[in-house]
Amino acid sequence: MSTLPNALSAQLQTLLGARFSLAEAIRNQHAGAGMHLPALPPQAVAMVQNLEEIIAIVRACAEHGAPIIPYGAGTSLECHVGAPRGGIAIDVSGMKQLLRLSLEDQDCTVQAGLTRLALNEELRHTGLFFPVDPGADATIGGMASTRASGTTTLRYGGMRENVIALTVVTADGRVIKTANRARKSAAGYDLTHLFVGSEGTLGVIAEVTLRLHPVPEAASAAVCSFETAHGATATVIEAVQCGLPLARAEYLDAAAIGAVNRAFSTGHPERETLFLEFHGSPREVEDCAARAHAIADEHGGSAFRWALDSEARADLWKARHNAGLAALALRPGARPWSTDVCVPISQLSDCIDAAKRDIAALSFPAIVLGHIGDGNFHVVLLIDAASAEEVAAAKSFNDKLVARAIVMDGTCTGEHGIGLGKRESLREELGPAVDVMTDIKLALDRRWIMNPDKIFKSLGHFN
Repeated sequence: MSTLPNALSAQLQTLLGARFSLAEAIRNQHAGAGMHLPALPPQAVAMVQNLEEIIAIVRACAEHGAPIIPYGAGTSLECHVGAPRGGIAIDVSGMKQLLRLSLEDQDCTVQAGLTRLALNEELRHTGLFFPVDPGADATIGGMASTRASGTTTLRYGGMRENVIALTVVTADGRVIKTANRARKSAAGYDLTHLFVGSEGTLGVIAEVTLRLHPVPEAASAAVCSFETAHGATATVIEAVQCGLPLARAEYLDAAAIGAVNRAFSTGHPERETLFLEFHGSPREVEDCAARAHAIADEHGGSAFRWALDSEARADLWKARHNAGLAALALRPGARPWSTDVCVPISQLSDCIDAAKRDIAALSFPAIVLGHIGDGNFHVVLLIDAASAEEVAAAKSFNDKLVARAIVMDGTCTGEHGIGLGKRESLREELGPAVDVMTDIKLALDRRWIMNPDKIFKSLGHFN
């Protein structure tokens, strides 16, 4: 890692004043450690408030060949915001304005640092909402950069489906708007979706135009237990085939339910558990719950409960929302290693069953949870990070999980992204297509200064 040029530091100090920091404490706050990956602090942090400041910083870094790491809320799990090559973290969390809202067009434009919860608070009295829910209160720019999705993807899609346009500062300091607001376009390359999911390797996202959705008139939630993961997945597949308007379909394995029971003194049956939510009119969602109950019964479901009012629905969903926190109590002091894969839903129960067989052979606890409606599931391994044996066992488990998903025509990650942690898996999954990605990277960032080493290992001049 080369030393940060004094001239660059002086230039950014003049531009930002106290919002440019070389302090160790500030740098460590932006180190971006993944659950199982090391903290990698930048050499400096630039806390920006507008597009013009991003442009000036990127141009200065390009002049000096200094790496740039876009930083939002730092909630990603694969060390997307770590700085393995040093450089400048551009923190956009101060850019949190709702710039434009159209009720008629059901869209809005926001600065990249606005978080999803803050956006929905801004929309509270409009009858519209932004539905993408990855769990963490991530920034909209970070969600676009990592192609985030979450519990509501089944009905509303993820960031791929809900980003209309972006304003991006490229590695040479150019500003581009990737599209206008038309709901469809056949005009040239789809630059919007090139940058969505690029993990900060092609440019800094400054503004995002989003598709919004009407707040549903009513919602109902249901919880049901099964002897096997197959029963839960079969229930969801049939519900979708029958046209039930599923908004969420979530899964917790028996170990996760047991962890919730112990951590929160609840009394859920410790079996494979399916959580469902329906959106629509009051009559529709009540009818959906009844139909889902009948379908679940056909596939071995039991202890079916459902609720219509918001407080009761929140109570039913509490176990799903608290599962990650509860898992930590299974082994106090352990470090969680969270990984995810996604497979065609027809392969999901087989993939989960194989993962659970591998978990049974481990010497440490783990839970399985996932978005069963779209084939994406997560495994959280509770490891002793100081034990080389456990770290190696966790890596071996992850490698087998990924290889199995790829054989099933799935992907090494449905949500977490590549970052530093799954670069080898990407090559295993896509082969020569990764070389095309590298060509695109070189075309837009020939010196490899934009978030180096993420997605693939850098080939830049600082190697």
